Amino acid sequence: MSSNEKFSLVHETSKRLRYKVSILKNKNIDENVLIHYFDGIEGLNTVRVNKIAASVVFNITKNIKNDIEDKLTNISLEKVLSKITTDLGCTPCIDEGKPSLKGLVRAGAILAAEPLVSNTNVKAALTTAACMPLIIDGTKELFEEGLTSKFLEASAVAISIVRKDFLAANSANAMLELGEYIEETTVHKSDDLLKQLAKPNVEEAWIETDIDGKTTEILIKTKDIEIGNIVVVGAGSTIPIDGHIVSGEASVNQVSMTGEAEPIKKQRGDRVISGTVMEEGRIKIWAEHVGSDTATQRIKHYIENSLNEKSSVQLKATKLADKLVPVTLGLAGVSYVFSRDFERVASVLQADYSCALKLATPVAFKTAISKAGQAGIMIKGAKAIEALHSADTFIFDKTGTLTEGELEVVNVTSFDDKWSEDELLNLTASTEEHYFHPVAEAVVKAAKKRGFVHMHHEEVEFIVAHGVKTQVNGKNVLIGSRHFLEEDEGISFKKHKIQIDEMLNNGFTLLYVGYGKKLLGTISLEDRLRSNTRKTIERLKKLGVKNTIMLTGDTKERADKIAKEVGIDTVYASLLPTQKASIVKQLMSEGKKVAFIGDGINDAPALISAHVGISMSKGADIAKATADVSLLKDDIEAVADAKELAENTMKLINNNFNATVGINSVILAGAAFGFFTPITTAVLHNGTTIGLLLNSMRGVKIKKA
Repeated sequence: MSSNEKFSLVHETSKRLRYKVSILKNKNIDENVLIHYFDGIEGLNTVRVNKIAASVVFNITKNIKNDIEDKLTNISLEKVLSKITTDLGCTPCIDEGKPSLKGLVRAGAILAAEPLVSNTNVKAALTTAACMPLIIDGTKELFEEGLTSKFLEASAVAISIVRKDFLAANSANAMLELGEYIEETTVHKSDDLLKQLAKPNVEEAWIETDIDGKTTEILIKTKDIEIGNIVVVGAGSTIPIDGHIVSGEASVNQVSMTGEAEPIKKQRGDRVISGTVMEEGRIKIWAEHVGSDTATQRIKHYIENSLNEKSSVQLKATKLADKLVPVTLGLAGVSYVFSRDFERVASVLQADYSCALKLATPVAFKTAISKAGQAGIMIKGAKAIEALHSADTFIFDKTGTLTEGELEVVNVTSFDDKWSEDELLNLTASTEEHYFHPVAEAVVKAAKKRGFVHMHHEEVEFIVAHGVKTQVNGKNVLIGSRHFLEEDEGISFKKHKIQIDEMLNNGFTLLYVGYGKKLLGTISLEDRLRSNTRKTIERLKKLGVKNTIMLTGDTKERADKIAKEVGIDTVYASLLPTQKASIVKQLMSEGKKVAFIGDGINDAPALISAHVGISMSKGADIAKATADVSLLKDDIEAVADAKELAENTMKLINNNFNATVGINSVILAGAAFGFFTPITTAVLHNGTTIGLLLNSMRGVKIKKA
């Protein structure tokens, strides 16, 4: 049997091949994308993908097993994405259609006109024409999906038409159309809002151009980039186009497009994708696909997938609704056996649980998502709301999350009399000025205030999670963490230990500068805690959060002080960024439902690993792309707002569920015993459904931005 880590052959005939394909386990890949990956294989008739089963079925006209398995062997998310971007674009993936009033207007007009028409044949023709779409849809569902609520509704309306009870048929049809229109309108508004909020936001980019015979870099609008332009991208920036690297090397994080958290090394000749983020390095890219033809269009599609992905609550409601359809049908049959009255049968079929169960829950979710978006919180789908509701452990990254994330240089200390404070600051700023990190930006800002004088240095090497390395006057310059200088590069800190400890005890973040093989000095930075951090923690605990945790690279003493100040329960200090995801996974393995809140490039693995990931508004593009919830306002209390919204939304859904079962049980009983006519049952049942839809549309309260 053909098998490797990427795929395994499950079933084989001369006309059909079925494989288990591991790439389908990735949440970012969808069926349509994968189908098109296999385009161009001669002898391939159709491809059918089942994401839930992680299987692909190939219907073939000749023996092309080797061709298919070659494709499967070489499959990767980047190749799949590249195929779609190059060959297809993404326009077909996105449904921009708006809810139509045609059905509701048609049904309403016939309902209003029916009492005014005296001729029975004309009434029959008009009613049949108005109800025919429902009857056709119900019949289709019967053959395609079995017994469904749509089939029951179609059957009830058809029986009413046969019985010449046109008022009952038209009333039921009109109310069903109204319910569907309410649902479609709510869903469309919610999805449209999120698509707008989630649009890639790379507005400007640097390109190379010739000015007076000299190659110069200029900043232009991204929309003005043309095919063939040379685009220059540095560390920390989002790549705005698709193309090939013509010079330079880089470490590129592709998680926003492919779901792969580990950065990929890219060099001359390699292809890069728009929407991915440079972690380190500097590259020049020949623009191959620009504007609407770029892979960033995939982001819209991924968001649509998450919006349309059903939560476990929705799936349970749908399954229960389908299970109850035979109950309603059986009750109709029993009522006929005892009464021999088709009016009673029609009345029973007018009432079932399915409508309200299937419609009210997604509308409640979509309304919550829409309200959250208007309040500055982007929640990517019903699953995220459900995950927020169940989250009992909230983990906060410190810098930029619990703190304001805007570091300020408060002190410069030189350990060498030959170097003044200003010279030390200029050296550091010269090296760090192309590195878009909060520490680097704070240093450059401070240097400019003091009259920044650039110091010549060799090419800078960016070492993720550690610092930067270059040469000045033939000597190594090392700037970064204590771990980087002391343990990795062997620079001694003993001589200055007392001084350094004193600065750390004062709560400062220290940036260490090495020159040659000596510790040249330190730069002390301070990041203020957000004023409402403690209030946020208190609100989360009132909402049922059992444990709050802080992760930081700070010393244990500093971390404990902050935790006590804001009310954090548990602290993990002196961490390397790579350790954050490990802590998240460990807590989840213990059965905890973890929400992780972060903002940086290095938070992406933790955001992906957590039960639900929440990114801050000023966070890196990677953090925003990987998070289930993205805060659009720079306010830590929005985390508590999101949690409260999730709690109240789930409460609303449960209340709607109980109301649906209770009210419809009474209506069904009344119909079965002959207390309600078909028209009465239709009004009561559909009125209840519309009432629950309106209750879901009203949604829950949330703080305004």
